[in-house]
Amino acid sequence: MNFQQDMSSDAKDSPLSGFEKTLPPEEYLIKINEVRTLLGPLTEKSSEYCSDAAISRYLAARNGHVKKATKMLKETLKWRTQYKPEEIRWEEISQEAETGKIYRANCTDKYGRPVLVMRPSSQNTKSPKGQIRFLVYCMENAILNLPDHQDQMVWLIDFHGFNMSHISVKVSRETAHVLQEHYPERLGLAVLYNPPKIFEPFWKMVKPFLDPKTRNKVKFVYSDDNVSKKILEDIFDMEQLEVAFGGNNSDSSFNFEKYAERMREDDLKFFGNTTVSSTSALLNNSDSERKHMEDKEDVKIKNGDSL
Repeated sequence: MNFQQDMSSDAKDSPLSGFEKTLPPEEYLIKINEVRTLLGPLTEKSSEYCSDAAISRYLAARNGHVKKATKMLKETLKWRTQYKPEEIRWEEISQEAETGKIYRANCTDKYGRPVLVMRPSSQNTKSPKGQIRFLVYCMENAILNLPDHQDQMVWLIDFHGFNMSHISVKVSRETAHVLQEHYPERLGLAVLYNPPKIFEPFWKMVKPFLDPKTRNKVKFVYSDDNVSKKILEDIFDMEQLEVAFGGNNSDSSFNFEKYAERMREDDLKFFGNTTVSSTSALLNNSDSERKHMEDKEDVKIKNGDSL
Protein backbone atom coordinates (compact mmCIF):
# COMPACT_ATOMS: atom_id res chain seq x y z
CA MET A 1 0.00 0.00 0.00
CA ASN A 2 1.19 3.49 -0.82
CA PHE A 3 0.10 5.96 1.83
CA GLN A 4 0.11 8.71 -0.77
CA GLN A 5 -2.77 6.90 -2.49
CA ASP A 6 -4.83 7.17 0.69
CA MET A 7 -4.81 10.94 0.51
CA SER A 8 -7.80 12.83 -0.83
CA SER A 9 -7.58 15.69 -3.29
CA ASP A 10 -10.87 17.24 -2.19
CA ALA A 11 -9.63 19.01 0.92
CA LYS A 12 -11.26 22.24 -0.23
CA ASP A 13 -14.73 20.74 -0.11
CA SER A 14 -16.97 21.77 2.75
CA PRO A 15 -16.48 19.50 5.77
CA LEU A 16 -20.16 19.61 6.58
CA SER A 17 -21.90 16.32 6.07
CA GLY A 18 -25.19 14.64 6.85
CA PHE A 19 -28.07 12.88 5.19
CA GLU A 20 -30.16 16.06 5.46
CA LYS A 21 -28.19 17.59 2.57
CA THR A 22 -29.66 14.99 0.21
CA LEU A 23 -33.28 15.16 1.43
CA PRO A 24 -36.06 17.72 1.15
CA PRO A 25 -36.57 19.51 4.50
CA GLU A 26 -39.96 17.83 5.01
CA GLU A 27 -38.57 14.31 4.64
CA TYR A 28 -35.59 15.20 6.81
CA LEU A 29 -37.90 16.25 9.67
CA ILE A 30 -40.15 13.22 9.15
CA LYS A 31 -37.19 10.87 9.66
CA ILE A 32 -36.14 12.69 12.82
CA ASN A 33 -39.68 12.42 14.21
CA GLU A 34 -39.82 8.74 13.28
CA VAL A 35 -36.69 8.16 15.34
CA ARG A 36 -38.24 10.04 18.26
CA THR A 37 -41.34 7.85 18.05
CA LEU A 38 -39.28 4.65 18.01
CA LEU A 39 -37.18 5.83 20.94
CA GLY A 40 -40.27 6.08 23.11
CA PRO A 41 -40.33 7.76 26.54
CA LEU A 42 -36.92 9.06 27.66
CA THR A 43 -35.44 10.33 30.88
CA GLU A 44 -34.83 14.05 31.14
CA LYS A 45 -31.10 13.64 30.57
CA SER A 46 -31.60 11.39 27.54
CA SER A 47 -34.14 13.82 26.10
CA GLU A 48 -31.62 16.65 26.36
CA TYR A 49 -29.09 14.55 24.44
CA CYS A 50 -31.56 13.68 21.65
CA SER A 51 -31.71 17.04 19.90
CA ASP A 52 -32.60 17.22 16.22
CA ALA A 53 -28.90 17.71 15.46
CA ALA A 54 -27.94 14.62 17.45
CA ILE A 55 -30.58 12.44 15.78
CA SER A 56 -29.41 13.81 12.43
CA ARG A 57 -25.88 12.57 13.11
CA TYR A 58 -27.11 9.07 13.90
CA LEU A 59 -29.26 9.04 10.78
CA ALA A 60 -26.26 10.17 8.74
CA ALA A 61 -24.14 7.40 10.26
CA ARG A 62 -26.74 4.87 9.15
CA ASN A 63 -27.36 6.45 5.73
CA GLY A 64 -30.82 7.70 6.68
CA HIS A 65 -32.12 4.28 7.82
CA VAL A 66 -34.53 5.11 10.65
CA LYS A 67 -34.56 1.76 12.46
CA LYS A 68 -30.79 1.32 12.30
CA ALA A 69 -30.24 4.90 13.50
CA THR A 70 -32.70 4.38 16.36
CA LYS A 71 -30.96 1.18 17.44
CA MET A 72 -27.60 2.93 17.35
CA LEU A 73 -28.89 5.88 19.35
CA LYS A 74 -30.48 3.59 21.95
CA GLU A 75 -27.12 1.90 22.44
CA THR A 76 -25.48 5.28 22.97
CA LEU A 77 -28.11 6.33 25.50
CA LYS A 78 -27.52 3.07 27.37
CA TRP A 79 -23.75 3.62 27.22
CA ARG A 80 -24.02 7.20 28.43
CA THR A 81 -26.25 6.14 31.33
CA GLN A 82 -23.71 3.54 32.43
CA TYR A 83 -20.42 5.25 31.52
CA LYS A 84 -21.52 8.80 32.45
CA PRO A 85 -19.08 10.61 30.11
CA GLU A 86 -20.52 14.00 31.05
CA GLU A 87 -19.43 13.45 34.66
CA ILE A 88 -15.73 12.94 33.93
CA ARG A 89 -13.69 15.83 35.31
CA TRP A 90 -10.16 16.97 34.66
CA GLU A 91 -8.80 15.89 38.05
CA GLU A 92 -9.86 12.32 37.34
CA ILE A 93 -7.91 11.98 34.10
CA SER A 94 -5.15 14.59 34.49
CA GLN A 95 -2.44 11.94 34.90
CA GLU A 96 -3.22 10.66 31.41
CA ALA A 97 -2.71 14.19 30.04
CA GLU A 98 0.69 14.95 31.56
CA THR A 99 2.75 14.22 28.44
CA GLY A 100 0.44 15.94 25.93
CA LYS A 101 -0.55 12.73 24.15
CA ILE A 102 -3.98 14.27 23.48
CA TYR A 103 -4.95 17.90 23.92
CA ARG A 104 -7.24 20.50 22.41
CA ALA A 105 -5.21 23.03 20.44
CA ASN A 106 -5.60 26.76 20.98
CA CYS A 107 -6.55 27.26 17.35
CA THR A 108 -9.40 26.01 15.17
CA ASP A 109 -9.32 25.20 11.48
CA LYS A 110 -10.72 27.52 8.80
CA TYR A 111 -14.21 26.09 9.37
CA GLY A 112 -14.13 26.84 13.10
CA ARG A 113 -13.69 23.20 14.07
CA PRO A 114 -11.85 22.43 17.34
CA VAL A 115 -8.57 20.58 16.87
CA LEU A 116 -7.43 17.62 18.95
CA VAL A 117 -3.67 17.07 18.72
CA MET A 118 -2.55 13.48 19.31
CA ARG A 119 0.99 12.21 19.81
CA PRO A 120 1.15 8.41 20.10
CA SER A 121 4.84 8.53 21.08
CA SER A 122 3.84 10.41 24.26
CA GLN A 123 1.86 7.46 25.65
CA ASN A 124 2.51 7.41 29.39
CA THR A 125 0.12 4.87 30.95
CA LYS A 126 -0.67 1.16 30.72
CA SER A 127 -4.38 1.05 31.55
CA PRO A 128 -6.65 0.65 28.48
CA LYS A 129 -9.64 1.74 30.55
CA GLY A 130 -7.85 4.88 31.70
CA GLN A 131 -6.73 5.70 28.16
CA ILE A 132 -10.25 5.32 26.76
CA ARG A 133 -11.72 7.38 29.57
CA PHE A 134 -9.23 10.14 28.85
CA LEU A 135 -10.13 10.06 25.16
CA VAL A 136 -13.83 10.32 26.06
CA TYR A 137 -13.09 13.33 28.27
CA CYS A 138 -11.22 14.98 25.39
CA MET A 139 -14.10 14.30 23.00
CA GLU A 140 -16.69 15.66 25.42
CA ASN A 141 -14.59 18.76 26.06
CA ALA A 142 -14.10 19.40 22.32
CA ILE A 143 -17.86 19.02 21.74
CA LEU A 144 -18.65 21.48 24.50
CA ASN A 145 -16.33 23.96 22.80
CA LEU A 146 -17.91 23.61 19.36
CA PRO A 147 -19.20 26.87 17.85
CA ASP A 148 -22.93 27.04 17.15
CA HIS A 149 -22.51 26.44 13.41
CA GLN A 150 -20.25 23.39 13.69
CA ASP A 151 -20.75 19.75 14.73
CA GLN A 152 -17.35 18.31 13.91
CA MET A 153 -13.72 18.44 14.97
CA VAL A 154 -10.29 17.77 13.43
CA TRP A 155 -7.61 15.40 14.68
CA LEU A 156 -3.94 16.14 14.06
CA ILE A 157 -1.87 13.03 14.78
CA ASP A 158 1.87 13.65 15.04
CA PHE A 159 4.03 10.55 14.51
CA HIS A 160 7.33 12.12 15.55
CA GLY A 161 9.29 9.59 17.61
CA PHE A 162 6.72 6.88 17.02
CA ASN A 163 7.35 3.15 17.24
CA MET A 164 4.94 0.23 17.50
CA SER A 165 5.33 -0.05 21.28
CA HIS A 166 3.33 3.18 21.52
CA ILE A 167 0.16 1.64 20.13
CA SER A 168 -2.11 -1.10 21.44
CA VAL A 169 -4.36 -2.96 19.02
CA LYS A 170 -6.80 -3.56 21.86
CA VAL A 171 -7.05 0.14 22.72
CA SER A 172 -7.25 1.05 19.04
CA ARG A 173 -10.17 -1.33 18.50
CA GLU A 174 -12.02 -0.01 21.53
CA THR A 175 -11.27 3.56 20.43
CA ALA A 176 -12.74 2.90 17.00
CA HIS A 177 -15.79 1.28 18.59
CA VAL A 178 -16.49 4.12 21.04
CA LEU A 179 -15.95 6.87 18.49
CA GLN A 180 -17.95 5.29 15.68
CA GLU A 181 -20.84 4.02 17.80
CA HIS A 182 -21.20 6.83 20.31
CA TYR A 183 -19.74 9.91 18.57
CA PRO A 184 -20.99 9.50 14.97
CA GLU A 185 -20.29 12.31 12.51
CA ARG A 186 -18.13 14.15 15.04
CA LEU A 187 -14.91 13.64 13.09
CA GLY A 188 -14.49 16.04 10.21
CA LEU A 189 -10.92 15.12 9.32
CA ALA A 190 -8.05 13.09 10.76
CA VAL A 191 -4.58 14.11 9.57
CA LEU A 192 -1.82 11.54 10.09
CA TYR A 193 1.35 13.61 9.96
CA ASN A 194 4.56 11.87 8.87
CA PRO A 195 3.54 8.29 9.72
CA PRO A 196 6.62 6.04 9.44
CA LYS A 197 6.86 2.93 7.29
CA ILE A 198 6.38 0.70 10.34
CA PHE A 199 2.88 2.16 10.77
CA GLU A 200 1.73 0.54 7.52
CA PRO A 201 0.96 -2.97 8.90
CA PHE A 202 -0.88 -1.42 11.86
CA TRP A 203 -3.02 0.68 9.51
CA LYS A 204 -3.87 -2.44 7.51
CA MET A 205 -4.94 -4.12 10.74
CA VAL A 206 -7.10 -1.22 11.93
CA LYS A 207 -8.78 -0.28 8.64
CA PRO A 208 -11.32 -3.13 8.72
CA PHE A 209 -12.68 -1.78 12.02
CA LEU A 210 -13.43 1.61 10.40
CA ASP A 211 -16.52 2.21 8.33
CA PRO A 212 -15.87 3.54 4.80
CA LYS A 213 -17.09 7.03 5.68
CA THR A 214 -14.58 7.25 8.54
CA ARG A 215 -11.74 5.83 6.45
CA ASN A 216 -12.34 8.53 3.84
CA LYS A 217 -11.77 11.20 6.50
CA VAL A 218 -8.25 9.94 7.23
CA LYS A 219 -5.57 11.87 5.32
CA PHE A 220 -1.85 11.11 5.24
CA VAL A 221 0.37 14.18 5.17
CA TYR A 222 4.15 14.23 4.75
CA SER A 223 6.34 17.23 5.44
CA ASP A 224 8.48 16.47 2.37
CA ASP A 225 5.52 16.15 -0.03
CA ASN A 226 4.04 19.39 -1.35
CA VAL A 227 0.85 17.73 -2.59
CA SER A 228 -0.06 16.30 0.80
CA LYS A 229 1.08 19.45 2.63
CA LYS A 230 -1.55 21.37 0.68
CA ILE A 231 -4.21 19.53 2.71
CA LEU A 232 -3.05 21.40 5.80
CA GLU A 233 -2.75 24.70 3.93
CA ASP A 234 -6.34 24.34 2.70
CA ILE A 235 -7.68 23.50 6.14
CA PHE A 236 -5.60 25.69 8.48
CA ASP A 237 -4.34 29.22 8.84
CA MET A 238 -0.64 28.35 8.79
CA GLU A 239 0.15 31.31 11.04
CA GLN A 240 -1.87 29.62 13.80
CA LEU A 241 -0.77 26.04 13.19
CA GLU A 242 1.98 24.53 15.34
CA VAL A 243 5.51 24.48 13.95
CA ALA A 244 5.48 20.70 14.53
CA PHE A 245 2.91 20.42 11.72
CA GLY A 246 4.65 22.80 9.34
CA GLY A 247 2.88 25.90 10.64
CA ASN A 248 4.39 29.18 11.80
CA ASN A 249 3.14 29.27 15.41
CA SER A 250 6.09 28.58 17.68
CA ASP A 251 4.16 29.49 20.85
CA SER A 252 1.54 26.73 20.71
CA SER A 253 3.50 23.72 21.96
CA PHE A 254 1.97 21.76 24.84
CA ASN A 255 2.48 23.03 28.39
CA PHE A 256 0.84 20.82 31.00
CA GLU A 257 0.41 23.45 33.69
CA LYS A 258 -1.23 25.92 31.31
CA TYR A 259 -3.39 23.22 29.78
CA ALA A 260 -4.51 21.97 33.19
CA GLU A 261 -5.61 25.52 34.01
CA ARG A 262 -7.62 25.67 30.76
CA MET A 263 -9.35 22.38 31.49
CA ARG A 264 -10.19 23.35 35.08
CA GLU A 265 -11.67 26.57 33.75
CA ASP A 266 -13.73 24.56 31.27
CA ASP A 267 -14.98 22.23 34.00
CA LEU A 268 -15.99 25.24 36.04
CA LYS A 269 -17.60 27.00 33.09
CA PHE A 270 -19.62 24.04 31.86
CA PHE A 271 -20.36 22.19 35.10
CA GLY A 272 -19.95 24.71 37.91
CA ASN A 273 -17.53 22.50 39.82
CA THR A 274 -14.60 20.15 39.35
CA THR A 275 -16.01 17.24 41.32
CA VAL A 276 -14.69 13.87 40.20
CA SER A 277 -17.43 11.53 39.01
CA SER A 278 -18.49 8.57 41.11
CA THR A 279 -17.33 6.28 38.32
CA SER A 280 -13.74 7.29 39.02
CA ALA A 281 -13.86 5.24 42.21
CA LEU A 282 -13.72 2.15 40.01
CA LEU A 283 -10.78 3.54 38.07
CA ASN A 284 -8.84 4.45 41.19
CA ASN A 285 -8.98 0.98 42.75
CA SER A 286 -5.80 -0.87 43.68
CA ASP A 287 -3.57 -2.09 40.86
CA SER A 288 -4.69 -5.67 41.40
CA GLU A 289 -8.36 -4.75 41.06
CA ARG A 290 -7.67 -2.71 37.91
CA LYS A 291 -5.66 -5.61 36.44
CA HIS A 292 -8.57 -7.96 37.15
CA MET A 293 -10.97 -5.65 35.33
CA GLU A 294 -8.63 -5.40 32.33
CA ASP A 295 -8.21 -9.20 32.21
CA LYS A 296 -11.99 -9.56 32.04
CA GLU A 297 -12.04 -7.04 29.19
CA ASP A 298 -9.41 -9.10 27.36
CA VAL A 299 -11.66 -12.16 27.57
CA LYS A 300 -14.60 -10.18 26.18
CA ILE A 301 -12.54 -9.00 23.21
CA LYS A 302 -11.29 -12.52 22.49
CA ASN A 303 -14.90 -13.72 22.53
CA GLY A 304 -15.90 -11.00 20.08
CA ASP A 305 -18.15 -9.22 22.61
CA SER A 306 -16.38 -5.87 22.58
CA LEU A 307 -17.40 -4.76 19.13
